[in-house]
Amino acid sequence: MPATPTRALAALALAAAAALTAGVTATAGAAAPQHPAPPSSPTRPPTAPAPEPLALSTVADAETAMGGESFANASYRFFAAQAQREKQPEAATAFRRTARTELWEHFSELAELVDAVGDDESNLRKAIQGETHEAREMYPDYADQARRDGDENAAELFTEIAADENEHREAFTEALEAITGKGGRVPAPPTVDPVEVPAGEPQVTSPRTRANLEAALHGEALANASYLLYARQAERSGNHALARLFRGVAQVELREHFASEAALAGLVSDTRSNLRTAISGERYESTVVYPAYAERARRAGDEEAAALFTDIAGDERRHAELFTRVLRGIGHPGHGHGRHGNHPQGGTGQAAG
Repeated sequence: MPATPTRALAALALAAAAALTAGVTATAGAAAPQHPAPPSSPTRPPTAPAPEPLALSTVADAETAMGGESFANASYRFFAAQAQREKQPEAATAFRRTARTELWEHFSELAELVDAVGDDESNLRKAIQGETHEAREMYPDYADQARRDGDENAAELFTEIAADENEHREAFTEALEAITGKGGRVPAPPTVDPVEVPAGEPQVTSPRTRANLEAALHGEALANASYLLYARQAERSGNHALARLFRGVAQVELREHFASEAALAGLVSDTRSNLRTAISGERYESTVVYPAYAERARRAGDEEAAALFTDIAGDERRHAELFTRVLRGIGHPGHGHGRHGNHPQGGTGQAAG
């Protein structure tokens, strides 16, 4: 997974153009040469002054919000699949459409705010750093802890994912060498083996394993969303093979890693409970999280960020209203498991973004 995005500040200098045109005008009465020599110093248009850096608190809030949006995107896609299995097409459509908004509007706009997407080389370096951490440190530690806590199923999964992340690290390293002229080619994307996530209870017992699963779920969701933006950037730069690699790894992160961890964590419940989870999270973000971010950004002088946080809050309110209408349309035969009622900034069952 990529490392936490940070704001990259580019230093821009003002250029003056008036003096650069001196000496290029032909003298009166002289024949103008057919091929005049270019001036010694080419004229350049003045550039805009550098934007003010965002306050550290604004960057931190935006990065936290990116985590919430990416988790909502991933969770809602599996909630949609569960609704489809229950023959609830309206709920499935609501979850899918909201997931797209969380990813391609909210996450994308927040990433732009903090300059989380760079050029192809910098994106690969961030991906390599994240995959290296997960393959060599995070997942091996989680596996060892789960084994000691008696959650052998989680230990096996964490070990398997660590191996996958190492393969991703190797693929990204090969891609980096290829695009920087060191030889080789960008590898083909990995094959995806999708995992279904049926409604069910948690399959682990240790509180520590549950906490590690929660952290891993958020990391896989963030990687999925980040790599999709990296793929879009690679397409724009004409590096189509790299775009395919990023998209392929993104699908593994979502449809294999996130899905397998979600099944162990009991992330997905019946559709009514999933809708209640989404409503709770979207309301919390629309009334507490994003208004607080907007106010903090406004006090720091980050008006653009404040406006974005406010806009997202409005979207989340409309998402809550949409899910409420869908829930009412389904009816009320019981109250479901109701185990995923936490707000979206912490807890495995939080799916709002």
